[in-house]
Amino acid sequence: MAAVSQALETSNVTSIKSLAESPALSSVPSAYAFNINPNEEADPNDPEFFIPIVDMSLLTSGSPDERAKIIRDLVKICQEWGFFIAVNHGVPESLMKEMIDACHGFFSLPDEEKKEFKSGNDVLEMFKHGTSYNLALDKVLLWRDFFKVRTHPEFHSLNKPASFSEVSLEFSKRSREVALDITTAISESLGLEPDYIYNKMNMNRGIQMLAGNYYPPCPDPEHAIGIPHHTDHGLITLLIQNEMNGLQVEHNGKWLTVNGPKNGFFVNLADQMQILTNGMYKSVMHRATVNNKATRISIAIPHGPSVDTVIAPAPELCEREGKAPKYLAMNYKEYIQLQQGGKNYKFFLNNGKNYMKSTFDHILA
Repeated sequence: MAAVSQALETSNVTSIKSLAESPALSSVPSAYAFNINPNEEADPNDPEFFIPIVDMSLLTSGSPDERAKIIRDLVKICQEWGFFIAVNHGVPESLMKEMIDACHGFFSLPDEEKKEFKSGNDVLEMFKHGTSYNLALDKVLLWRDFFKVRTHPEFHSLNKPASFSEVSLEFSKRSREVALDITTAISESLGLEPDYIYNKMNMNRGIQMLAGNYYPPCPDPEHAIGIPHHTDHGLITLLIQNEMNGLQVEHNGKWLTVNGPKNGFFVNLADQMQILTNGMYKSVMHRATVNNKATRISIAIPHGPSVDTVIAPAPELCEREGKAPKYLAMNYKEYIQLQQGGKNYKFFLNNGKNYMKSTFDHILA
């Protein structure tokens, strides 16, 4: 037991899965201590916290009136929530399950095999696998294992387990179609041309990632965290999960656990969307909590501009609204480096919500 505790306390951990399965583990080690305030959680039965649902079939094959209504609804959703659940999106439920099963297969590999994909701290690397973000900098370690693979503009894949590459290629293509349908609708909701975001953000060369997260049962889930509160750096992120909930979004000052249909995509707007819309649409704060019952697996599919795209508030929107740009123009790769930089990163883990405010503060006009 002493050896296990020492390994935990000295941050020598390379796999939370292995630690969670250790019979010697009975409590959350201090290196992972993160207090969640239950008083900050929303009542899911309160109509104020009913999560918006967008029927994608009405966008892609509905009547003109049905499509127009969905686009009008998106204005309020993107302004007030920055988050919704997409249903009837055309991606087969069987493919979504195959993707989750493939991720489970990867996380079930021996640690030595998974280490083949371990890399540095560059978020845009082809492959990345680990547990916390940066063991050398993190003040609170995370109760999760993860991998990230870049799937666009060039497709890359893990080569283990054997089925992963084929499944991830098809899933990445199909989920990208959904993401582009959404950005088209958001463009229209802003009163812009349907292909405005696609062209302005150079999405033909845009970054798309496939990120798998593995959250094993935790002995004291109210004193650990899967991923702390943050916003995503791209344009939009799609997410699916197995039967276990854990994603929480911040809405009206409360944290709401997302519970949706198993064949739905959870969709959150990210930082570049907030910048492009000059703050009209919000990049939603969210986090991943853990439980003491069963393993949760989630798969996030972030979509962003090309790395060399310079993002700034859309002049058309600023002129129409009669408002000056709130944010300075910045290259997307530079923005990611700013967000992921060591100084801001430690600030995030020490001060929670203020971290992303700090990142936006750097580019306020």
